[in-house]
Parts: sequence; C-alpha cells; structure tokens
Amino acid sequence: MHVPGSRSECLAADEAVRLALPLRIVYASFWERYEGAVPAWSLNRPSGQVLAENIVAVSAERVRQRAPGLQVTTDIMAEDAASALLREGRTADAVVVGSRGRGELADLLLGSVAMVVAARSSGPVIVVRGDRHALEARHGRVVLGIGLHDVDSPAVRFAFREAAARDAELDVVCTWRRSTHEPVDHLVLPGDVIRDHEERAGTLLDKAVETTAREHPQVRLRRTTLEGNARKVLTERSAAADLLIVGARRPGSPIGMELGRVAHRALHHALCPVAVVPQHHGAPAQASPRPKE
Repeated sequence: MHVPGSRSECLAADEAVRLALPLRIVYASFWERYEGAVPAWSLNRPSGQVLAENIVAVSAERVRQRAPGLQVTTDIMAEDAASALLREGRTADAVVVGSRGRGELADLLLGSVAMVVAARSSGPVIVVRGDRHALEARHGRVVLGIGLHDVDSPAVRFAFREAAARDAELDVVCTWRRSTHEPVDHLVLPGDVIRDHEERAGTLLDKAVETTAREHPQVRLRRTTLEGNARKVLTERSAAADLLIVGARRPGSPIGMELGRVAHRALHHALCPVAVVPQHHGAPAQASPRPKE
C-alpha cells in the first residue's frame, strides 16, 4: 500500500481473517530519489527509510492488536507505490488501498495510486471508502452491479465469496433504460414497454449468477432490476452496503488503463468500500487467486 492508515488496515485485517488468509503490508516510496544514496560503509540510514520502517511497524502492530492470530508480513520498497502494488497484486487474492490523495482536496479526489492500481491491476482491488458503519460491516449487505459481460464473471464469483465469508445478503443489481430513440407504438401500453425491459434485465441477471449461485446455496440472494443510470443507482445503493463490487474489462495490452464509467463513478462517489474486479478481454474467467494492503 502507499501509506498505511487505520481504515485500510482494519478492512484488510478483517478481510484476511474472514478468508483465513495471511496479510502482507507493503510500503513503497522513492525516498532515495530525494535524499540521495547512502554510502555502503555508512552506518546511517536515510531518514525516509527510517520513517517507512516506523510506519510499517506501527501498522503491523495495529493489525496484530485487531487480529491477534493473523499471520502478518511486511515489506518496504524504494520504488513507485503504484508499480509496487501492481506487481504484488499478481499473486494476491486482493489488494487493499486507501481512497484519499493528499492536500486540500484529499476528501474530494481519489488518490492517484488508488486510481492507477484499480485501473491496471490484474486481480481484485478494494478501495477503502465510506463511513464507520460500512467499514465495520454493520449493514450485512454486499452489492454487485451486473452488466452485459458479467455472466459467471470474476466479479460475480468474487461477490458470492465475499457474501458467504461475511454471512451477508448479496444484492445483485441490473439496471435498464429506455432509449430516447425508442419508437412509440400507440398499440403498446407504457406498462408493457416497462415490463419488457424489466424481463430482459431479469433474464440477464439470472443468467449472470446462475452457475455461481448453485455453488453457494448458503448465500442469501436478492435480485434487483431498476430503471435508471447504473452509475447513479449503484452509488445510491452503496449507502446501505458494506461493499460494492463492480467488474472492469481489461484491454489485451499490459499497459492499458480501463475502468469503465460505472467503476470510475463508484471509486469517486460510493459510500462504502469498492471492489474492482477485472476481466481480461479474450481470456476465460478465472477464480480469484491473498488480501494485501
């Protein structure tokens, strides 16, 4: 992670405990760039490195106090934070990062590290947002946004696993909208048009979760179809959720960045933590590979 903080530590620790996985705390910073290299014979360490070691030590201690039996490891890297986390994420079950940047607009803008990691990670990324109720999982609800490409997708499987681990209700949401160019037939009642759209959305939703739902019969499933903009609907429903999960289709190029409008809006405006789960173009869906912070 970029800079350990109590919110992301708590969520990462709780996530690791739920899934019975080890937690790895990573701090990355370019302190050598600003302080210069220290001669090999010198007994002094760069002040940036000392600060990083102190931050990580405090972070690890807070995690151990919260989850005494959790296996915790740490690492400090003298490199770009986003690059370090992207590399770490290749073998992680999920990467947990804070949402805020630095400066006067910190409360309004998503931090650049969180944005880059969420947009380019090869695995799930959980961005810590929301109030205390969401961070402490008091709502007992996980929300999953469904789109055209989410049939038995990594996002669907991730959502069912999260709901099962949290013993939470899984609210699967599929939105629909009437086109402004949709022809108006005076023989078709408005109610019939709405019903047709709802049936299509319901069919898509059922198909998306059908296989994974059979594998997780213990998960309490709620199917929701709503008329409206998916970005707006999911942001509104995040107010009563502990986690909002959205998929993100990745381009074939390893240097590409792709979130999609729904994920982008969620990362900036959701009222609970957001999990972005990638699905790579042309690649078959794969099971989620440990939480990292």
